Amino acid sequence: MVIRTLQVWVRLPYNVSGLPHDRSELLFRGGTPSKVMIQSMDSWIQAMVIDEHGGGGGSDLRVTGRVLAKDGGVIAGTFVVDRLIELHFPACEILWNSSEGDTVSRGDRVLEISGPSNQVLRCERILLNLLGRMSGVATNTSTWASEAPGIEIACTRKTDWGLLDKWAVHIGGGLTHRLSRGDALMIKENDLASLAPGVSDECTAVGIAVGGIDMDHHAEFVVVEVRDECQALVTVRKWDEMQVDRGGCEKIVLLLDNMGPERCLAVHSTLVREGLREWCLLEGSGGIVFDSLGNWKDSGVDLISTSALNRGASPLDLTMMVEEVVE
Repeated sequence: MVIRTLQVWVRLPYNVSGLPHDRSELLFRGGTPSKVMIQSMDSWIQAMVIDEHGGGGGSDLRVTGRVLAKDGGVIAGTFVVDRLIELHFPACEILWNSSEGDTVSRGDRVLEISGPSNQVLRCERILLNLLGRMSGVATNTSTWASEAPGIEIACTRKTDWGLLDKWAVHIGGGLTHRLSRGDALMIKENDLASLAPGVSDECTAVGIAVGGIDMDHHAEFVVVEVRDECQALVTVRKWDEMQVDRGGCEKIVLLLDNMGPERCLAVHSTLVREGLREWCLLEGSGGIVFDSLGNWKDSGVDLISTSALNRGASPLDLTMMVEEVVE
């Protein structure tokens, strides 16, 4: 039995904006994991349990394992651990000393797990891997978000642990971005051959691709990857025309790919001069490293995105100390 339901009270260290890149409501609704989140975490949990092949020995002796933080960080993944115990180690009980989004320091007790030693020991490494990984991503994201110069920061679709990474980024104060290819429409360079066949000029091809968007289905969140000022202008001009025709007000996201702060600022300035800036959100992406965050302060973008939030994260160092329960 788990001493808590799958309802999670989330305390975020930062305020996330109303940008469409925040898809966290698709992962949690009303304090409980959504269907897609449950499917994702069950898949990861099942794979890790299978990889353990039952795991070692042990007895029915009742023990308690205390999970301690060996370093400071942000806790994420408490409900995933609850799900692990509920599905695979039902004779165990968990008592949490930390909630989702809490900050812990070195030596803090994160949780206690009690039960037969064979179950506690079998779930030890799985539990620590899950909680350590997600907390490491949340901690790394928190560090990036605290240094981002007044703009939002998002992860990308380059994930190692799927939606678990996405949720951990959210807990750390970042934006999830698209959860899947079907979550929101994105037009990239590789899409132009099929969306504008036979058109060799990329500026023209981008305009044709944007003109073919089904606005009734996709206008809420559309991302178009552009690599220069010409593509940016063509994209937003076409979007402006389409929105005026339909009486819409949604903004298109321009993903300024590998353009750097200075070129992004040039795009921003041109769009302002052309009276088009209100129709778009500018996302700087590609080649962004932690030490360059300060350079984005005056870049004109609304957010930056990088896979380094999750793929560059080390797990939070956690350990479990097991001892016999004294009645």
